[in-house]
Amino acid sequence: MSDTPKETRADAFASWRRALIEAAERDLSVRAQLAATGALFDGYHPEMEAVHAENAALLDRAFDAIGWPGRSKLGDDGASAAFLVLQHAISRPDVQRRGLALMLDAIPAGDANALDAAYLSDRIAVFEGRPQLFGTQFDWTGGLLSPAPVEDPEGLDERRASVGLPPIAEAIAASRDFAAAEGHGPPADVEARRAASEAWARRVGWR
Repeated sequence: MSDTPKETRADAFASWRRALIEAAERDLSVRAQLAATGALFDGYHPEMEAVHAENAALLDRAFDAIGWPGRSKLGDDGASAAFLVLQHAISRPDVQRRGLALMLDAIPAGDANALDAAYLSDRIAVFEGRPQLFGTQFDWTGGLLSPAPVEDPEGLDERRASVGLPPIAEAIAASRDFAAAEGHGPPADVEARRAASEAWARRVGWR
């Protein structure tokens, strides 16, 4: 890469920026369509999973080609698109773990941010069956959308503040309001949903 002419590197970054923005737009479009019918909330919809898997493969190739797809290479919109794809690459544990490692290396140079890393690290922890650190991942408990188990709950708001997150009480209220606005309620059978999620996590390699 270091021997490639500057124009060629710029062209490569522009190409990856376009591809990742298109991938993120496709993700959001399919999500909106499924949410409108209610199908999004009945487990992990196969159409949504297929989009996430295709986008994850694209992002993995981007990692190979250009390393961390941060702001310095793809601009703010390209970097935001890359993170959305990464956060949704849940059927590819290898891609999410690789992305988190690259992101943590990029934070000191200002090419990634701690807030995004908090969201991704929490998501990985929950899928691995561990308590999350920042309380960004939610699930249905007692009929209410609530944070998944959290490590050291007493220190949660302090940790959240350190990465720019609001107090957990505000996040809970906002998450419940958003779910209500989308028409997203608790599953009819919480235990069956949980068992299906566990089986899926084992199938794709999180457990």
